[in-house]
Amino acid sequence: MYLRIDHCSIEVFLVDKGELIWKNCYNIEYYHSLTPQTAETDAIRFLVGTQSLRYDNQIHIIDFDDENNIINKNVLLHQVGEIWHISTSPADKGVLATCYNKTSDSKVMTCAAVWRMPKELESGSHESPDDSSSNTQTLELLCHLDNTAHGNMACVMWEPMGDGKKIISLADNNILLWDLQESSAKAVLSSSTALEGKGQLKFTSGRWSPHHNCTQIATANDTTVRGWDTRSMRQIYCIENAHGQLVRDLDFNPNKQYYLASCGDDCKVKFWDTRNVTEPVKTLEEHSHW
Repeated sequence: MYLRIDHCSIEVFLVDKGELIWKNCYNIEYYHSLTPQTAETDAIRFLVGTQSLRYDNQIHIIDFDDENNIINKNVLLHQVGEIWHISTSPADKGVLATCYNKTSDSKVMTCAAVWRMPKELESGSHESPDDSSSNTQTLELLCHLDNTAHGNMACVMWEPMGDGKKIISLADNNILLWDLQESSAKAVLSSSTALEGKGQLKFTSGRWSPHHNCTQIATANDTTVRGWDTRSMRQIYCIENAHGQLVRDLDFNPNKQYYLASCGDDCKVKFWDTRNVTEPVKTLEEHSHW
């Protein structure tokens, strides 16, 4: 199965031996972020966050029914602001985190919080995307990640193989490691480090590696990709000028512990071996946009 995403729709493709056998489309306006429901192992489910200045923002729970080849949905209200990033707990399929815009004293800040969806929606929905009579429900706030002293949040990463109690957030040039306590109702900052250098350095994205006992993360700032050891909070590798323009996203190969993928505004996807980051292992230039 493949997903193709643009600013107002999500297309699902089923391909068998290189041939397209089915496709469907789910239309949604003003969305910016998408993530799989990591803890769900029995269904194909994604969460999509909207980004609208005019309307209440929402999280759409998108289910693909592979037996009947249909897309189902449910909608949750996210009333605190535009959603810039969304991620889900690897241990509890009802828990998620968002980074969102908040206006205070005429200033716009990007904050982060941990939420729980209603119990009956944790396992998805069997409603049609065209069912406008669906009752929209609201997320339950579990806790905020206090970024008062650290700047704007860029993303939240969950420890991939953990119990859902450890998360890392990137805020401006800071890496913040949090312990979630009291059923995720409280977030305690346990460790942190800052990216130092010339200019106003800011992280744009990051990914927590599922390998090496979950002790490594990768971050992107501008055109540079860096690796970090979460035990010492020290840098372990650096790929300067990884892309010709801004690095948009990163991901680790779940089956090969040293392989990292990056994509950027230069319309390229690159694959790296983190043991030797002098040159990418492979570069793809199949896209005309990021």
